[in-house]
Amino acid sequence: MKIAVIHDAPVPTTLSRQLLYAIMRRGHEAVYVRLSRLVPGVINGEAVVLRSRSRRLEIDGGIVRGIGIANPPEEVARRIDILRILEGSGTVLINPVQPTVLARDKLATTFLLARAGIPVPDTVVVDDPYEAHEIVKSWGKVVMKPMQGSMGYGARLVSDPDTAFIVAKMWTSLSMPVYIQKFMRDRPRDIRAFVVDGEFLGAIYRYAPKGGWKTNVSQGGKSVKADVDAEVEELAIKAAEVLGLVYAGVDIGEVGDSYVVYEVNSVPSWAGFEAATGISPADDIVRSLLIRIRK
Repeated sequence: MKIAVIHDAPVPTTLSRQLLYAIMRRGHEAVYVRLSRLVPGVINGEAVVLRSRSRRLEIDGGIVRGIGIANPPEEVARRIDILRILEGSGTVLINPVQPTVLARDKLATTFLLARAGIPVPDTVVVDDPYEAHEIVKSWGKVVMKPMQGSMGYGARLVSDPDTAFIVAKMWTSLSMPVYIQKFMRDRPRDIRAFVVDGEFLGAIYRYAPKGGWKTNVSQGGKSVKADVDAEVEELAIKAAEVLGLVYAGVDIGEVGDSYVVYEVNSVPSWAGFEAATGISPADDIVRSLLIRIRK
């Protein structure tokens, strides 16, 4: 079979290479596909995706490792259309298109998690700086971040209403709604749990660097293997299931003796997870894809 790792970095990242090697170890052809280089369209009444020189992209399956965050909305929409055409033509993708798109929308995912009985922090989305001011005045410490983002970039920890007003004013002037989540964390760490195909692979504690609050490994956070209880395992598995994700990184906070789910990532990095646990999810992800293709 011909299996693609789908991303848009000019050269495959370390994690993409792990997936490519895992595909080849199982005896299949592995290709790296950049979304920006693909051309979606309809030719002779058939929806197709073309590669360079108008050659049709023909793959049995694909592992989606990114769509793009900083790109204009029109380009993101074009890339999503590429994935939809591939999926509609019989290519098996993980994560599937709809859950991947859904997971990009932080409010929608928070709503679905809460509706499924999964504890989440109080959350609102505003497009009025005055509303942001009043929310922070009422809630106290909050995290403000863009509706779509990754690895903690752009997120701000705010406890002053006037600062909240200024941040919201800046973002809304760029037509960006502001996602505000009540800050709920009793320890200088959070939990990143990894789930593949309904199985809990493990978890790490992510500690913020000294003087900071962001625990993202990409921003200096330190990862340590975590021995978590059954409740964390159940929360992580259920969160991925609710969103329809085959593989996911689930971010969980500790509040007293209980937990809250901050976010569910459909294209999670596992560099910190692998460094702390010695486990790379790449083989499990590839195995899950191959099972779905054969079905």
